[in-house]
Amino acid sequence: MKKIKIAAVALLAAMSFAGTAQAGSELFPGISTGIPLGAPLPEGVWGVGIGTTGTRDLGGGVDLKVNAAAPWIIWSTPWKVAGGTLVLDTVTPYVNASVNGNGVASGWANTFLDAQVKWNLGDGWFGGFQAGAYLPSSSDVGRDWSSFQGIGAVSYLGQGYDLSATLVYGTGKDSAGAPDWMNLDLTATKAFGKWELGAVGFMSQDLNNAAGFKQSQTAIGPLVGYDFGAFKVQAKYTQTVSEKNYGGDDKRFWLTVIKPLWMPKK
Repeated sequence: MKKIKIAAVALLAAMSFAGTAQAGSELFPGISTGIPLGAPLPEGVWGVGIGTTGTRDLGGGVDLKVNAAAPWIIWSTPWKVAGGTLVLDTVTPYVNASVNGNGVASGWANTFLDAQVKWNLGDGWFGGFQAGAYLPSSSDVGRDWSSFQGIGAVSYLGQGYDLSATLVYGTGKDSAGAPDWMNLDLTATKAFGKWELGAVGFMSQDLNNAAGFKQSQTAIGPLVGYDFGAFKVQAKYTQTVSEKNYGGDDKRFWLTVIKPLWMPKK
């Protein structure tokens, strides 16, 4: 009976991808690692597919498995705002979570609509801001209210390096036990021809005690990427090195595919 109770609590507390967790980040922590979010993509429409699968060991033979896919559509426009490139994007993530293969919750989570402005700062440095909103969702893995998300990012892309930091802030809803939250995603990679090698890390933190407890975690891991020309692929593995109130450590595999869907004729 105790294990069943722990599993039920864990299922609610740890499925933190765009909706299901009452505590925890609405945006899956670590999702932007490997992506130089401070820099705009070249003009055109892009597809960025991010998939992840992993298990959080809660002890006592209880494991929480969370799978998610984020099919991002990004339009890097020809328009400028205060000298920066205007970028528009949207995503509706799909989430599947279960405890020991039982108590499955799955479905399409909250749709996110976003606007970005990115600047070329010179000497390989880029930076930008973006802001958007999650729309309400009535699915098993969605939140039935809207919320705000803001991002600040900086990237250095000189000499084949990608040194990026992305800070994300999101609002919750106290009456639903959902706190405000913050994520920090970090990337340090180097291109060797078509190959990309390096490391990623992320931290996430609840900013208030709306759920009666505050969650936080830190994770790190390696990244390997390859540029096929028509598209680029990155594979990552991350593992928790510290956590509080998540119930256990998370081990997670990620796959990111970046592909142009439409490019303007030159």
